[in-house]
Amino acid sequence: MKFNIHNVSLTISAASSKQYPETAMPEIALAGRSNVGKSSFINTLLNRKNFARTSGRPGKTQLLNFFNIDDTLHFVDVPGYGYARVSKKEREKWGGMIEEYLTTRANLRAVVSLVDMRHEPSADDVQMYEFLKYYEIPVILVATKADKIPRSKWNKHESMIKRTLQFDSTDDFVIFSSFDKTGLDEAWAVIESFVD
Repeated sequence: MKFNIHNVSLTISAASSKQYPETAMPEIALAGRSNVGKSSFINTLLNRKNFARTSGRPGKTQLLNFFNIDDTLHFVDVPGYGYARVSKKEREKWGGMIEEYLTTRANLRAVVSLVDMRHEPSADDVQMYEFLKYYEIPVILVATKADKIPRSKWNKHESMIKRTLQFDSTDDFVIFSSFDKTGLDEAWAVIESFVD
């Protein structure tokens, strides 16, 4: 791996473009439903216990969190979507903030779109994938919680996810588990391919 993952810090939690870091560093955004395992994915990649805070309360990330990885790359953790207990107004505010970032940020190289491998992608998951394809933003699809499914059923679940999303075969697909680190090296390899 080309990054020193021991050299990691939070640059800023931004609410709008006025607060984005003024750097030329490439950025990889991470998007997914509340409780899809986004914080666990980040923590596993960075080999930390709770760098990105995992919360028993979904919908906790309400800003764009820019994590500086070895002064080489920013991970941008965007608010989880699809969480019902947040007011409609609040959800629209987040939606606008996420959309502004994804459609205007020149540093953005790709979006890691996380889906729960156990379930068929939700309407929100489909909408996110279609949004990224519409704006021609490179997608790395990561199916989380693979340890919760017998390996013999992985192919079946992968096919279900790809069919529901009308998955573009030119996109990367990574099966991942933060529990046993399945897919960790593959996820890093794909991310690095966008940062060169």
